[in-house]
Amino acid sequence: MSKEQEKPSWWQRLRPRLLAFIVWSIARAIGLTLRLKVLNFEQVLERAQQGKGAVLVTWHGRSLIPANVFKGRGFWAIISLSRDGEIQNHIFRRFGFRIIRGSTGRGGIRAALEAARRVSEGGILAFTPDGPRGPSRQVQPGALFIAQKSGCPVIPAGVAAYPCKFLPTWDSYMIPLPFARGVFIFGEPVEIPDGISEQEFERLRQKVEQDINRLEAQAEQMVRAKRV
Repeated sequence: MSKEQEKPSWWQRLRPRLLAFIVWSIARAIGLTLRLKVLNFEQVLERAQQGKGAVLVTWHGRSLIPANVFKGRGFWAIISLSRDGEIQNHIFRRFGFRIIRGSTGRGGIRAALEAARRVSEGGILAFTPDGPRGPSRQVQPGALFIAQKSGCPVIPAGVAAYPCKFLPTWDSYMIPLPFARGVFIFGEPVEIPDGISEQEFERLRQKVEQDINRLEAQAEQMVRAKRV
């Protein structure tokens, strides 16, 4: 039997779960101390109660606060099939998400079609449209494709915290400091009609990108003005 065919050791099996527990514990501890204001979330909750799906989008580097807000709500998330994805899988399951595995590199089309089906059935998908590897703060077509195929809207959101630290990662991941102020703002739904032209699809992609940035700038202004 080659090394590639050998079964993972106990440590290889345990490591993703252990790292996930550590990261989840830190994220929850920060979330519990956060002085957070969430705006316009009622529209999402109403859709969920009415069995109407939606694709919620904000930047990959701002996902710690959304993970805490969405905790235990049964929202869906797409997690990559990579080693890092296996850790994220355990983290998001601890937050109460339902998981679809796949990414742009492996299983992407299958994952997107499954996500579109779940959203069309009334599921709420939390999606980072610049993930899992960037380019940072650029909306990729996946979120719009899922919304289009499901017949449900994209709902952009902006996230900010102060004080906070930004990690030296590709997405400048934001970590709120303990007892930081936080703001999480949801914008207006953006419909992605089926059968539109490439030019119209690109216009809507840019609109979603601009909406996320605008809402994030509004959130930043609020936390720094101590309006939380």
